[in-house]
Amino acid sequence: MFEIFSSPDAWVALLTLTFLEIILGIDNIVFISIAADKLPEHQQRKATNLGLMLAMVQRILLLLGVSFLVGLKEPFYTITWSWLEVGISWQALILFFGGLFLLYKSTSEIHEKLDEPGQEEQELKGKKITSLSNAIVQIVIIDFIFSIDSILTAVGMTNGIGEHHNDALILMIIAVVISILIMMLFANPIREFISEHPSMQLLALSFLILIGFMLITEAAHLSHTVIFGQTIGAIPKGYLYFAIAFSLLVEFLNMKLKKKTIKK
Repeated sequence: MFEIFSSPDAWVALLTLTFLEIILGIDNIVFISIAADKLPEHQQRKATNLGLMLAMVQRILLLLGVSFLVGLKEPFYTITWSWLEVGISWQALILFFGGLFLLYKSTSEIHEKLDEPGQEEQELKGKKITSLSNAIVQIVIIDFIFSIDSILTAVGMTNGIGEHHNDALILMIIAVVISILIMMLFANPIREFISEHPSMQLLALSFLILIGFMLITEAAHLSHTVIFGQTIGAIPKGYLYFAIAFSLLVEFLNMKLKKKTIKK
């Protein structure tokens, strides 16, 4: 069952995915904190931890559902035109529309963070929460909205890894569990770190653009798409891992340089 961990690619995918899940979960932590802050002080920690636990369960269930659809590889409809050939399967549809969603989500989030105030956050701040159960309901709804891009990111990062379909699912579930546990332990420090370095969140959203594009090309490749006689190939995930690692290295060096400049 865990033979996948004998592969170096699996460990790289797990570490990268866990990091992205944490960074992409920052907005989730912020909204959960806003909801919990409206409760009496003795209930706030309980609401935060319970909300994140429910978030973990919810994401695992979503992973199981999405992974089942991604596993349906056989085409149920074939398009054969003079310039286009494609076999449409549920796997291809999930990856294609998931890629489009990530492109839309990431670009809109970047636009909002650069040009507009957080309207959803302001709306939530204005809502009164009278009980722990009401707070949990709001947290679960909020997490469901934020889970979609997280799940699609996980699928994009692990699709095709391992010899068996369940190999990728195991990696995704482990990454989600680790990221949620880390957020439960270090929710406030993580939020403060991102507040001090907002470029990290923009960097993660930029990674989503790469992953979204990769999902679309992967869908075309798995559908055996031929456009004007040209077959669309798969993008090796090593390129994605290298781009993410290189970008993070540059960002950490930039952060270190800023600290030195401030000290001087």
